[in-house]
Amino acid sequence: MKEFTEFLGKVDNCVWGVPLMIFILGSGIFLTIRLHGIQFRGFGQGFKNLFSKDQKSDKKGEVSGFAALCTALSATIGTGNIVGVATAIVAGGPGAMFWMWLAAIFGTATKYAECTLAVHYRQQGKDGHIIGGPFYYIEKGMGEKWKWLAKIFAFFGVCVGLMGIGTFTQINGITSAVKNFFDPEEKFTVSILGQQTSIAVVIAGIVLTICIALVIIGGLRRISAVAEKIVPFMAILYVGTVLILIFTNLDKLPGAFVQIFEGAFGIRAMAGGMLGAIIASMRNGIARGIFSNEAGLGSAPIAAAAAVTDYPSEQGVISMLGTFIDTIIVCSMTGLSIIMTGSWNIGLEGVNVTNHAFTEGLPFPSVVASFILMICLVFFASTTILGWDYYSERCLEYLVGEKPKVIRAYRWLYIFCVFIGPYMTVSFVWTLADIFNGLMAIPNIIGLLALSGVCAKETKRYFDVLHSGPEIKAK
Repeated sequence: MKEFTEFLGKVDNCVWGVPLMIFILGSGIFLTIRLHGIQFRGFGQGFKNLFSKDQKSDKKGEVSGFAALCTALSATIGTGNIVGVATAIVAGGPGAMFWMWLAAIFGTATKYAECTLAVHYRQQGKDGHIIGGPFYYIEKGMGEKWKWLAKIFAFFGVCVGLMGIGTFTQINGITSAVKNFFDPEEKFTVSILGQQTSIAVVIAGIVLTICIALVIIGGLRRISAVAEKIVPFMAILYVGTVLILIFTNLDKLPGAFVQIFEGAFGIRAMAGGMLGAIIASMRNGIARGIFSNEAGLGSAPIAAAAAVTDYPSEQGVISMLGTFIDTIIVCSMTGLSIIMTGSWNIGLEGVNVTNHAFTEGLPFPSVVASFILMICLVFFASTTILGWDYYSERCLEYLVGEKPKVIRAYRWLYIFCVFIGPYMTVSFVWTLADIFNGLMAIPNIIGLLALSGVCAKETKRYFDVLHSGPEIKAK
């Protein structure tokens, strides 16, 4: 396993090299310019649409715009916000936070574009359910000759679900947090696959697999119903907890920002190592940022396509809020807590970094701080598992067609991957997830750039309607 993990590390370095980072950031900058700064001028409208009561029965779609956003957030707010941020800062230093923020700012325009196109090109299945996402806007928008690119996206979408963001990283993060709380010294273990594993990991893995299976079998509507209830609660709980940490250590906040900006530009690095420090900071910040908010990955459009709306851009401005909520708010909370407490450079990895930040920075007993983090991680990661099951199912459906038996069989395979996830190493699961993320993003971004003109027209049409008044919008 060690040799294979090292090989994956080399592949990861190739996938997440400078060219892909420039490609992702560059596309976000291009879309920001092409769409006239949609992430800024459409920000307020997104919140207005989010809480709008205008859900007419004659509108096309399956779920509300709010439910579609919550489904997308359920998949994006996960271990990436807790473990992923910690991994990025440990590997790339505090400067990784700056590049994570920068990727999120331009990624918001990317998220808007992909979700708008998903609604524009969505299809209706034989049983009436709505299907949409990058595979359809690549095929329908770019033409049949590009169907191979759509299939590549769908294939990697299934891989990301089964072996990346969807299962291994999430359940691994959950069980690690449970072990840290109930059995930190691994006093109670059993032998599994030749390795001693904490009983807490085994029990947590089994219980969560059963709970997740009960929801997954119910399909999109059950996943959306669970997401609508859990996502707002878990986000408020986590952000509220970290705000307490920040305010009780307010004197350390200015220093944390200094470390972030110094690290981003390699100011503290020796002259010969400055470029290497900047690249390491960029690579980890952008890679983990995309892992967390999934802007450009092509996942959120699959949920956005099912939203009840007559205007693709109406859902686009709602969906782009997900990047802001995920990275600018939730990831920043984690990053600041880790940097302020100095937990990133003391030899810890994964969830242990964030756990140390909570136990050191919160004005609670260590056991209470660890318990809060464990609960947050359980909720975050569980909803991500649910959301990515829906995403990867839609990718599979595009590849094989509407075959209910195949989809049902896939659900059980997905549940099996959740079951075995706890017994894999942290470095292995995160490296594998990074590789699939990068490979999935490439065909999606090609499609976004090729169809940016269509997105621009939809944007103009929607904002023209908004400026024309409600009486014209109703026509």
